[in-house]
Amino acid sequence: MSDKSDIGSISGEVISGYSRAQAIEDGALVDVSETALKMGIKFPVAVTRAVWCDCIEWSDEDSKRQIPQDETGRLRVVLTMLRCAATQDGEEVIFPVVRIPRDGKHMLPRCATLVAVCGPGDDAEPVVTVMQPGED
Repeated sequence: MSDKSDIGSISGEVISGYSRAQAIEDGALVDVSETALKMGIKFPVAVTRAVWCDCIEWSDEDSKRQIPQDETGRLRVVLTMLRCAATQDGEEVIFPVVRIPRDGKHMLPRCATLVAVCGPGDDAEPVVTVMQPGED
């Protein structure tokens, strides 16, 4: 293929498209690339809104209600586990994350399973998306 216009002749007409940039702008994905880069992850990384809400998001109110934590620390846990899992072969890796559920009652950590997929971004560059099992 010489350019993107050839895509229609190979795979049919594109009916609609939703870019990664649009997903980030809409809030469906949360771009965590800056923190990931500081932690040694070279590709851009985004997490789904569901991952953000379940494994990363934490407010002062959550700390008062449950146990003191912060979003930066929770994000670093997710990214650390991603880095460890990324040593596996393949475009998709499944990895555990231990976090306090943001449910207003649990004080002890629980395990969540996350999936990281490395694929092409909007300009065919490698990007990583972290999601819950069953999300696409």
